[in-house]
Amino acid sequence: MPPYNSMIHAISFFFFFIFFCLLLKVRRCVKLNAPDNGYIKCSGDGNNYGATCEFSCIGGYELQGSPARVCQYNLGWSGVEPTCAPMNINVNVRTAAALLDQFYEKRRLLIISTPTAANFFYRMQLGMLQPAQCGLDLRHVTVVELVGVFPAQIGRIGVKLLPPSLALQLRLLLRIPHYNFNIVVMDKHGMDKERYPFPATPAELFALIDNFPLRKEEMKLQAEIGQSCP
Repeated sequence: MPPYNSMIHAISFFFFFIFFCLLLKVRRCVKLNAPDNGYIKCSGDGNNYGATCEFSCIGGYELQGSPARVCQYNLGWSGVEPTCAPMNINVNVRTAAALLDQFYEKRRLLIISTPTAANFFYRMQLGMLQPAQCGLDLRHVTVVELVGVFPAQIGRIGVKLLPPSLALQLRLLLRIPHYNFNIVVMDKHGMDKERYPFPATPAELFALIDNFPLRKEEMKLQAEIGQSCP
């Protein structure tokens, strides 16, 4: 073949190759990030055309916006950008069951019951938990305090006070003794997992919770985004 024809052939092949590569170029959307206090899990390469990204929030936060978004042909994402808003606990419900339903699949509960605020075990337990707040949050644990004996009893979730009748219902529903110190640990499905008649150290509680089935997946996701306690 004459040199001129070889050069034409090489140039034609080059342009054909470039055109072919352009046809095969993967269409990509802008890469999505996990919302603050949340997680993201994407199929495939994450931002290819047709990829789906699913979002979830850490315990204590509720997802607002689209729980899943798809990378469309126009290189835009479907749905609305998700955010994770702090969970709003309603203490003005009529029944203990309605109160517990708010935590279903969102938070684990550590219920501390004491006949009096002066109880030695109660004060010891609060003292041990105070410096362990990060570990509790990491494990999606909400502390519920039931203090006193009816009719002079109160309940507390953080800074929110439970009506005396609701605190009484909670004790009756969970069969927690009124006149002794007790701790009840509940998982995200509302199952009673463990009870302690005496103060439990954070290490004991964390070892128990870290063996819950849902906790394994949480630990994996938290490791991926670098979420940990100092």
